[in-house]
Amino acid sequence: METNEKTTTNFIKDIIEDDLEKGKNGGQVVTRFPPEPNGYLHIGHAKSICLNFGLAKRYGGRCHLRMDDTNPEKEDVEYTDSIINDVKWLGFDWGEHLYYASDYFEQLYEWAVLLIKKGLAYVSDMTPDEVSATRGGPTWAGQEDPGRKRGVEENLDLFARMRAGDFPDGTKTLRAKIDMAAPNINMRDPVLYRIKHENHHRTGGTWCIYPMYDFAHGQSDYIEGITHSICTLEFEVHRPLYDWFLDQIAEPGRVRPRQIEFARLSLSYTVMSKRKLLELVETKFVRGWDDPRMPTISGLRRRGYTPESIRDFADRIGVAKADNVVDVALLEHCVREDLNRRAPRVIAVLNPLRVVIENYPEGQTEELDAVNNPEDESMGKRKLPFSRELYIEREDFREEAAGKFFRLAPGKEVRFKFAYYLTCTGVVRDDRGEIVEVRCTYDPATRGGWSQDGRKVKGTIHWLSAEHAIPAEVRLYDRLFTAIEPENTKDVEDYRTLLNPDSLKVLDRCLVEQSLKGAKPGTQYQFERLGYFCVDHDSTADRLVFNRTVTLKDSKGKD
Repeated sequence: METNEKTTTNFIKDIIEDDLEKGKNGGQVVTRFPPEPNGYLHIGHAKSICLNFGLAKRYGGRCHLRMDDTNPEKEDVEYTDSIINDVKWLGFDWGEHLYYASDYFEQLYEWAVLLIKKGLAYVSDMTPDEVSATRGGPTWAGQEDPGRKRGVEENLDLFARMRAGDFPDGTKTLRAKIDMAAPNINMRDPVLYRIKHENHHRTGGTWCIYPMYDFAHGQSDYIEGITHSICTLEFEVHRPLYDWFLDQIAEPGRVRPRQIEFARLSLSYTVMSKRKLLELVETKFVRGWDDPRMPTISGLRRRGYTPESIRDFADRIGVAKADNVVDVALLEHCVREDLNRRAPRVIAVLNPLRVVIENYPEGQTEELDAVNNPEDESMGKRKLPFSRELYIEREDFREEAAGKFFRLAPGKEVRFKFAYYLTCTGVVRDDRGEIVEVRCTYDPATRGGWSQDGRKVKGTIHWLSAEHAIPAEVRLYDRLFTAIEPENTKDVEDYRTLLNPDSLKVLDRCLVEQSLKGAKPGTQYQFERLGYFCVDHDSTADRLVFNRTVTLKDSKGKD
């Protein structure tokens, strides 16, 4: 994968370069992307993926992919597989360095035993609610757990019995013995292990106690020799605990990871919470994790976004220390810019209106040259059939045209792209008075869409031969939410009240040119004058389905 040379400096690079200058970690740079396999990755994760893999590549290091699979209750093989596929699709390769936190369960257990032996951990009989209620607050200390008074041998015995399955869920936990009056509440005897009689998707029923994220994460980094543990800002207050655990287990001469925090990605008109995204899936407001309205990587892929455009977006927004909301229009600009270079142009008519050319020979068809992509001459040209009966967009005709309407209207001449100049002579109506057909004449001397006598027309429209067009369904997508910050809107109790009821519009009577017959799912095109579209995997041999990826131009920040 090519790296983006536009990458600018940021504070994380400064830290890494300073470490390299000082000879820390033997000159190594080892990063990791550690997702929890409890949902699908989204655009926010893409930023972290690009950052971690990009930094490792930049400094000649490596990046690990590690599944933080410490909560069997919410994890699934489906999520693990989707994560692997998404990271690969984005263009990154971890080589042999795919790991799972569950690989380290035995070692983590041994370190927990070590903490007990040091008098730094104890078994608690308090329920989760009691732990929370006695933790204290910002200005007052917490209450000590009665388990703090237990001796080392009793704690070792109870912890071994927890592992053996002697106790029900929620009846006991292992807590670190730190300081119940610590200013940082995360240091007030955090829970290290809880009992969960749940089958794990990798270890089966081997374990019934599972480590908490805070206990597993830093130690997993340590095991793997991670040099720079890059995470989002919400983990900044957890850093003292991350370091405290390492203080207890770190050995001289071994690489010790350093946690560095950066601002997470917040995108306008979008939610990033996996819990909320799961709710949208479960309540069937969307059609699944890969619904093209979702900010998931699989949803963006299905909608027609390219990995190059997402990497470009991640590079443009950079790395910050403070949270901010990025305008989704920037992401759309990146994909629009990328597809402009790579997507072949084709013609589609979404709301067809029949046109009959009165002076064109009946039964005649000719093939006209159409440019596949003016941005890339190597894509060449294709043949576009032209005949007496055509279809145009209904909005390209007005019976009463005024102002700056330069498209087809009675008495007006317009250019049919790649074809001829046509002049409207009249209309045909049905029994209800609706216009069902436009009558025109054409100028044979304007073949290719250019006049030999030098006259010019202001309007150019696209068209399809009625005989050769093939039917298609087109899905038009809008913002999933009506609010710029749906997760931070005041006076709104439920973010779902901000869902956009018009986020999907299905057009089922569309027509596309015959060259698209058999187009494969995932293939991107620019529909002339309409936008960028992608073939959906719902397509069949008899009926194509397209998703609109993005419009040709940003329209007031809204597609």
